[in-house]
Amino acid sequence: MEHLQEHEASLEQTQRYCVQRPIYNEELLQGQLHRRERTPQTLRQKIAHSCRCSSKKAKSHLYSCIPILKWLPRYPVKEYLLGDIISGISTGVMQLPQGLAYALLAAVPPVFGLYSSFYPVFLYTFFGTSKHISIGTFAVISMMVGGVAVREVPDEMIPVGYNSTNVTDSLDFDARDTKRVQVAVTLAFLSGIIQLCLGLLRFGFVAIYLTEPLVRGFTTAAAVHVFTSQLKYLLGIKTSRYSGPLSVVYSIAAVLSKITTTNIAALIVGLTCIVLLLIGKEINLRFKKKLPVPIPMEIIVVIIGTGVSAGMNLSESYRVDVVGNIPQGLRAPAVPDIQLIPAIFVDAIAIAIVGFSMAVSMAKIFALKHGYAIDGNQELIALGICNFVGSFFQSFSITCSMSRSLVQESTGGKTQIAGALSSIMVLLVIVAIGYLFEPLPQTVLAAIVMVNLKGMFKQFGDIAHFWRTSKIELAIWVVAFVASLFLGLDYGLLTAVAFAMITVIYRTQSPQYRILGQIPDTDIYCDVEEYEEVKEYPGIKIFQANASLYFANSESYTSALKKKTGVDPCAVLAARRKAQKRHGREIKKANANDVEASVKHEIANDELPVNGRFAEASVQDMSPDEQERFVEPKPNIHSLILDFTPVNFVDSVGAKTLKSIIKEYKEVGVRVCIASCSAPVMNELTRLSFFDNTVTREWLFHSIHDAVLASLVQLGLASGKVSQEPGVVGEDVLFPQDSPATRDRKLSASEITA
Repeated sequence: MEHLQEHEASLEQTQRYCVQRPIYNEELLQGQLHRRERTPQTLRQKIAHSCRCSSKKAKSHLYSCIPILKWLPRYPVKEYLLGDIISGISTGVMQLPQGLAYALLAAVPPVFGLYSSFYPVFLYTFFGTSKHISIGTFAVISMMVGGVAVREVPDEMIPVGYNSTNVTDSLDFDARDTKRVQVAVTLAFLSGIIQLCLGLLRFGFVAIYLTEPLVRGFTTAAAVHVFTSQLKYLLGIKTSRYSGPLSVVYSIAAVLSKITTTNIAALIVGLTCIVLLLIGKEINLRFKKKLPVPIPMEIIVVIIGTGVSAGMNLSESYRVDVVGNIPQGLRAPAVPDIQLIPAIFVDAIAIAIVGFSMAVSMAKIFALKHGYAIDGNQELIALGICNFVGSFFQSFSITCSMSRSLVQESTGGKTQIAGALSSIMVLLVIVAIGYLFEPLPQTVLAAIVMVNLKGMFKQFGDIAHFWRTSKIELAIWVVAFVASLFLGLDYGLLTAVAFAMITVIYRTQSPQYRILGQIPDTDIYCDVEEYEEVKEYPGIKIFQANASLYFANSESYTSALKKKTGVDPCAVLAARRKAQKRHGREIKKANANDVEASVKHEIANDELPVNGRFAEASVQDMSPDEQERFVEPKPNIHSLILDFTPVNFVDSVGAKTLKSIIKEYKEVGVRVCIASCSAPVMNELTRLSFFDNTVTREWLFHSIHDAVLASLVQLGLASGKVSQEPGVVGEDVLFPQDSPATRDRKLSASEITA
């Protein structure tokens, strides 16, 4: 076995390849290739083709719009049903308490959290493409909804009861809650329409602008918002709810100002629930592989809390706030309040995009793990339908819940059937036994919300991770966190997205610039500053920038080129003109023959700088007197090769900059070539009228090595044997202008042995 491994290793070391071909520039290469003939379609033909319908096409579109029609007939009952039932029950047990708890975040009565845990979840079964995510209420989205509801319907807008002495206690809570429900429902209606439109227009790619550091920083700030909003329920104190910029500061200040009115009974119940939930989650985590299903600590805590509250009459005896009235049955559908749309439109956009981003990112994780594909555009449509239709039945905006999705997947869920079963469990509670949870203390729901934030608070560890890996991504995380924390979730998200865009511009404006050299005896070129073995060809500079060339970085590209190559054409020309003037004055003052002899003697004894730093040294390093006495300064490079491998596009400013570079260096005797230019960039240059009589396609080469060999040939260094140069193997170099017969007689100098 060891002998076989050694044999394979020796084979890998001795593997070589040999290529014989001409030196290709773009003009020669295009002359030998034949483009495929394509008949362009007219607009009428395109419209007719898109409107044409066949049975196969109609069936495909139907399956795409309603995915359940495709997978349900093929559902393997024996293999999947038991796992889906167990998973559905486990997820439903979590769905119930979280629906009640997250309704508090959305600033609506708890029963509306149950509605949001039924209608959207059931609808997603028909229209969603992910088999494992759990749709429903989620802390971040609920917090965003609650912020809008409180902003539009603050406590101060509600009339105070007659003969009241305490404003907080005397508010007409029913009227306030009714108006806030209208805001939340209209927000779901509008965000659903936005998601539907984006999905139908195939705008599923918008989620890519919410990069992972941005989302993690944003959700961490949202976790802080959620935690502070639940403090008053945990402590059992009465404070107003704040929204907008600095709402976290105001909420903490309000809680601290009322800290002396803490309800000790509510605090004890809440802390007990937090301890039980943390213990249960730790047990589930440590014994995940041994437990058939996770211990449903949330529903256990809800049942215990409800029983203790009812048995001890906590509401009357200790003034502990409870859930209160939970009406039985489903409400009749109602049209959302359309008049609220102008006031909440921007918030609806933010909620629509954040909700979709959360869902699609989680769906991609499970799809990759289990080996199936999801459709981002169909996910947008599915979420849009869930929010839009659900709004008519008084549900607020929903998305994917990370904790429930993990439970649904880990307990054996195979398809969307598990989600449908969890929604049916919630329906049973709404229709039959919802009234049993009326004595449930609100502090228990606050404990459930706070414990579920544990995973989000762990994201503070991202700071150390991004510090080690990427300072720019760390900056995005910090900006998303700070902006969302202090400006509010809506303005914070906009600020974070804008900053992420700025970082992209910054990266393209400040790319890395390199001078490349050849690895001896190969056609591979690497950074000369990075590797000791890499050598430069005498008189040739190969310049590379790892960014596209456009208006934002064209100036920095030019300055970096002059700095890296050590040749500034403007400085060389200026020094040359100055030397010529000086020389002319000396001729007038002295004998022409004496001056000519002295100049030749001076040039012969002068030590010229090396490695392409002639112009920089002659112009910058020498004193003014020496510059004036130096006659006819010339750069000691004859060819400059621009590596366009990393260039994805060139705009009109970039094309003009490129043309200016070629012209300026030509004036000082340096030939500029472009290597490895992709076909799309070539088409852009053609469209921008880059090529003319002065700049032809002969300046463009298929690879860096082609450009290097052509530069050597052009100078006449490879008159007979190019193989004398390092890394070049072969007899002769084929010129692009050689006739076919001549090329056939020559052996290519680009024959490489690697």
